[in-house]
Amino acid sequence: MSGHVPVMLREAVSFLAPKRGGIYLDATFGGGGYTRAILEATECTVFAIDRDPDAIARGAALLARYPGRLTLIEGRFGDLVDLLAAHGVASLDGAVFDFGLSSFQLDDPARGFSFRAEGPLDMRMGRSGRTAADLVNTLDEVELAALIRDYGEERHARRIARAIVRTRAEAPITTTARLADIVRSVVPRAADGIDPATRSFQALRIAVNEELDEIARGLAGAIDLLSPGGRIVAVSFHSLEDRIVKRLFADAAGRSPSPSRHDPRGLLSPAHPRLRLLTTKPVVPAADEIAANPRARSARLRAAEKLAEAA
Repeated sequence: MSGHVPVMLREAVSFLAPKRGGIYLDATFGGGGYTRAILEATECTVFAIDRDPDAIARGAALLARYPGRLTLIEGRFGDLVDLLAAHGVASLDGAVFDFGLSSFQLDDPARGFSFRAEGPLDMRMGRSGRTAADLVNTLDEVELAALIRDYGEERHARRIARAIVRTRAEAPITTTARLADIVRSVVPRAADGIDPATRSFQALRIAVNEELDEIARGLAGAIDLLSPGGRIVAVSFHSLEDRIVKRLFADAAGRSPSPSRHDPRGLLSPAHPRLRLLTTKPVVPAADEIAANPRARSARLRAAEKLAEAA
């Protein structure tokens, strides 16, 4: 399982607080780091989901090490309620989500996630659906600009979209290196040293994998399945992800802002809180972790506990 370092592993397992005999979900198996830590923490059962068949295949060693305690499921974590139901699971004692790419995916040029090495412009976490090349070569300039702006939070989105459309008129854009060069040709390098192509690549990856919708569906499904006292932990890597986690947790905890006095929703009785927030502000990695694993620097962890249903 070497090659991927799980971020804030100690903190995530501490908030999850696995209990003997409990049933836990690792919704983003990846390199298996969280799954292994949960299984080592106590005598419990883990169901782990990943849409990447390569990740499921890499889990064979863990399956052999923990016979009868681990089940690997290939699929999208947005579908976790149905995926778990197919295995007879109707409730959980805890769930953990790590929304970042695994190092296995990022470091493999053939997957097309990174601009640091030449590879096909793919970016699919699974093996089906549209690729990044499909989007780059078929969306019109307005659609491309909106995608890059909304999912990459890129202020030069219109300039980048214009350059992509102009360049693809000569020949289709099919590699990571070519797309990165196009972006770099129109976006100045930032003072912080971050590659100008970073935000555009993030935007395409999110769009290809429908990541934001997956996060919202997955978190909502996990909250529904949690038993009273069960805990949910989510690790995000950029503001778009963290915003969804923050909003869903706040809504479930009854922490959402009150409607305007002119809003008819203000006449409704407030919903009974379903969660208790364990983190009022996101937990960030310690300095020593960031030094050892620079990819952890943008991580944010939020956690909450399921409350008993109202009588």
